[in-house]
Order: sequence, then structure tokens, then C-alpha cells
Amino acid sequence: MTAHVEVERKYKVGGGYSLPDLREVTGLSTAAEPRTLTLTARYYDTADLRLARRGITLRRRTGGTDDGWHLKLPRAKGGRDEIQAPAGEAASPPPAELAGLLLAHTRGLPLVAVAEIRTDRTERELLDRGGTVLAQLVDDRVTGVRLEPREEGVVTWRELEVELVDGEEDVLDAVGEHLTGSGAQASQESNKLSIVLGVAPAPDGYSGEMRSTVQVMSAYLSAQAARMLAYDPRVRLADHDDDSVHKMRTSIRRFRSILRTHRTILDRPRVKPLDAELKWLSDALGEVRDLEVLQARFRAQLAGLPGGRSEPGWLLDMRHQELQARERLRGVLRSQRYLALLDRIDAMVTDPPVRRKAHKAARKQQRKIVARARRKMTDAYREAGKAPRGEDRDAALHKTRKAAKRLRHTAEAAKPVLGKRAAKIARRAEKLQDVLGDNQDRIVAAGRLERMAPEPGGASDASDAYALGALTTLQRYDDPLTDLPSTWRKAADPKLVKRL
Repeated sequence: MTAHVEVERKYKVGGGYSLPDLREVTGLSTAAEPRTLTLTARYYDTADLRLARRGITLRRRTGGTDDGWHLKLPRAKGGRDEIQAPAGEAASPPPAELAGLLLAHTRGLPLVAVAEIRTDRTERELLDRGGTVLAQLVDDRVTGVRLEPREEGVVTWRELEVELVDGEEDVLDAVGEHLTGSGAQASQESNKLSIVLGVAPAPDGYSGEMRSTVQVMSAYLSAQAARMLAYDPRVRLADHDDDSVHKMRTSIRRFRSILRTHRTILDRPRVKPLDAELKWLSDALGEVRDLEVLQARFRAQLAGLPGGRSEPGWLLDMRHQELQARERLRGVLRSQRYLALLDRIDAMVTDPPVRRKAHKAARKQQRKIVARARRKMTDAYREAGKAPRGEDRDAALHKTRKAAKRLRHTAEAAKPVLGKRAAKIARRAEKLQDVLGDNQDRIVAAGRLERMAPEPGGASDASDAYALGALTTLQRYDDPLTDLPSTWRKAADPKLVKRL
């Protein structure tokens, strides 16, 4: 399999539309000679179109330079990750490696052919003065038919796509402005399949006015569940080494924060088992994430030491441990326990087990919930101030950090009804969380290095031992709490809650 990020803009045009002279676009010098081709694609989904409702497409396409299976996963801030696999035989089912990436969405349901689309394409490369291909413009005349469930009729239309190649996104903006100035209309459709199926990706969260606390809570939980699912395929990829594990884990943490800070409106006996399963999943992700953080920290600190040195053997061992942890994590994501957890999350979002007070007006209750979360944070900080220096104080500050994190998430959830003031509380809680998080990272790093220290008199590579000793010293004398007093005063300012 191969993967790359696809960044593009789409535009609707009529059959008689004529392209403007794109050499007038700032930064472009010329458009290469057009090339025409015919693409034929068969799209696969579950019978109830679970992928389409998430903006995901899986197809087998022939007729172009990239014949084969294409899996496209939408990204949170625009663009899509495209993963490709060889085409195989025409009648073959979707490759197991691609189907496996979608398990969290399909939950084991079979993938069936849902649509066929033929595209008569004219494509042009857009170049700068040096001959670099900045973007590609394609003019598509499309014919689509729905296969499952089968419906009569054929859908036809024409659209333009401008896809980034070796340029910056401002090139897409400039070309798009030129196209719309000549009569093209920016398309709101995420992909061709959504037009043929008549299914748009479902919005995350509650789309109407949030009048009750349960609506506020459900909207936030829905957004976090969708975010978690969006990162699931990326976490499964064997060679995918980005921030996916961290982002999936933070979605789970946000979900758990809301279950805890909104406990007064929830049926706790029914929610407690869900919280325990979310912790199980978070811990599995955390094993990988902790190793990622430690390696990044140690590599950055090693780079600052005098004299270039090769990577120490113990750091290479840590990378191997991370790869093993990733394989265990993929096993978790393939388990029936995980799929059952996803079903429970869906039930929590669509039909949360709430008490009668959850249906009362949101604004007043959200103020109370945010205030209670802030009080938990201040209580934890006071305990930290009383604790003696050392492990007791470190543990109390870590507890304060977790309380700040819950306040942040709770205030984020309340923004639709409490507005900018809730957003300000969230920002200040996040800054406190960051300061305390840096301190916790230092403590964890120091502990890890101490456990790796060689036994007295034992054999050790001199270079590796030097790196280990130097990093141990850095952890000991690093003090990320210098800004804690001022950060705390801003985060704990009682006026922030009083103004809600």
C-alpha cells in the first residue's frame, strides 16, 4: 500500500462553460497541453452506506495513471489521505488490508458495490516560470449510476477539480478565485460518490439550537466520537508515524472528561462500565504515545549536546519497543471488545442515559458544571501546595493537571451556550495543563533513564553511557514550573466563572 495527502478544490460548471486564461493567475506561467482519458470506477460501502456518511470512499478505478484501489479518508482541516493498493482482478473484492483499515466503521459488515462512475477527463498541469508543476486542473464530465440499493436513472454532471502538486495552498485559492470569476461555483459536495448516492457526510454533533444540557453534552460527545473514528484507520497503518495515536487518545480523554464532569445529569451505574472500557482503550493508546513522547524528548535533547554523536543503542531499543506496542495496539483495534466499545459509544451519543434534570435549560446548568470543574482544580492545587517536595508534591501536581484538563474540556463543551467567556476559561486551563504536563514529562523521562542506568561495574558502551548520563542530568535540573505561579493565577481567576 502507498499513501499520500490529497489537497484539492472542486467547482460546479455547466456544459457550455469555457475555461479562462489561467496564465493570468499570479504565480502561474503556463498550463501544459491538455491530456484526455476515461476513468471507470466501482465504489464499495456497507449496504447502509456507513462509509459515505463519514465522507470515506473506497473504489477500484481503471483508465488512468494510478489504476488500482483507492481509499480516501477525510482530514479534519481539509484535504484527504489517499491510500492505494494494486487493482488485482476485476471481479476481486476489496483488498483485505484496505477493508481492515475500515473495521471501526463497518463493524464487520460486508463491503458491497454501491455505485459505478465513468469520468471523461481532461487534465492540465499548471506550471510556474521554472517549470515546476504547482497544481493540476481537471475538467470532468461525469456519469454515475447507483447499484445498491439499485435505483433507476443515471446522474450526469460536469465539474472542475484543482489539486495541489508541488505548490502551496494559496495557489489553489488564486486559481479558484479566477475560476469563480468566470462563472464556476465552489462545490459543497465532498466527492463524486455523494452526488450519485444522494448521501452527504453526516454532521458531527447537534445541528440545532442547544436548549438543554443533554443537547450540549451530546453534541460534544458526538464530535469526539467522530474524531476518534477518523483517526482509527491512521492508527492501524503499519508505517503511519504521525500524531494519530495522540489525537485519537485525546478524543477519548475528552469523552471521559465530559462523562465525569456531567455526572450529576447521568445515570452513573449505566455510564461507569463505559468509562472503564474507555480507560482500557486509552491505556492501550497511551503505551505507544508515551514511547513517542520520550523518544522525541530524548532526541531533541541529544541534538543539543556538544559534538555530533550517533543514536545510542538504548534509544534504538526504545524505538523497537514502540513498534511492538503498536502491534499490540493493532490487536486491540481488531478485537471484538473494541467493536463492542464502539457500539456503546454510539449508544451514549444517540441515546444517553440521563436523569430528568438533563433536559432543563442548558445555560444555568452549564455554569454550575463549569464552576464545579474549576473548584476541583483549585482543590487539587491547594493540596499540591501543602504536599512536601518530592514524590508527594509531584503526584499532587499531576492530579491538578488532570483536573485542569477536565475543566478545559468542560468549558469547550459549554462554548455553544456560554460563548467567549467559556472559551477563555478553556484557553487558560489549557496553558496550566501544558505547564504541568511539561513537568510530568520531565518526571517520567527521569524515571525511565534511571531504570536504564547500567548496574555498577556492568559493561556499557561509553558513548551510550555518556548520553544516558547527560540526559539524566538535564531532567534533574530542568525546571518547567518557573511559569507556574503566573499561569495558575490566570487559570484560577474567580472572575472568569463569575462572568459566565
